[in-house]
Order: sequence, then structure tokens, then C-alpha cells
Amino acid sequence: MKKIISTPNAPAAIGPYSQGIDCGTFVVTSGQIPIDPATGNIVDGDITAQTRRSLENVKAILESNGMTMDNVVKTTVFLAHMSDFAAMNAVYAEYFTEGQYPARSAVEVGALPKGALVEIETICYK
Repeated sequence: MKKIISTPNAPAAIGPYSQGIDCGTFVVTSGQIPIDPATGNIVDGDITAQTRRSLENVKAILESNGMTMDNVVKTTVFLAHMSDFAAMNAVYAEYFTEGQYPARSAVEVGALPKGALVEIETICYK
């Protein structure tokens, strides 16, 4: 079973992809950049503001499917600058239950869509 997840509380896809896919026992979210779903623009601010918005977008997708951030078992964080890792990590920690953190990879990339500083994708277990 494959169900497309779509919510107006997260940014609409800016290409031929879905916000998320529900595969029954697990859900996969597309990478979320810090787009404000109300404006369609990247949020103003540094890596802290952009990480928060990216995670709020992930959270909205999960909530639209009856899930929470506690369902996340794996994240991949793409950073425009690895020097932003500590600041990203501080915000990231606010979104997950201590002692129950998901597995994670964090990598620096050459560029992200729309000039974003961060993009975050998840794999979740129901």
C-alpha cells in the first residue's frame, strides 16, 4: 500500500515529488527546506531559524498523517555549510525526545534548492 501525504501546513512540492509517502508501517518525508507554507518563501534568518522552519514542515507532514516527531527513526540533514552544524544541532535537539533520538546523517552539500542553508528528510515508523 502506498498513500501520498499532502498538507497545506507544509510547503507544496516545488517539483515532481510528494511531501511524503505512507507505506503502511513506515512513512518517508521528502527533504524539507525552510519554506514558510503561508508565503512560499524561504524564511528570513540564519541556520537556527531555517532549521526550525524545516523541522516544523516535517512535523506538519507527520501530524497530517496522525504521527509525531517521536515516530521518526532516521533523518538526513543536508547543510550548505558544515560550520552551521552546532547551531543546527541545538535546534534539532528541541524536536526529539532525549534518549529517543533518531538515527541521523548530516552532510555538507554544494548547494540546496532556493539557496536554503538546510534541508531535512525523514524515515518514520508507525
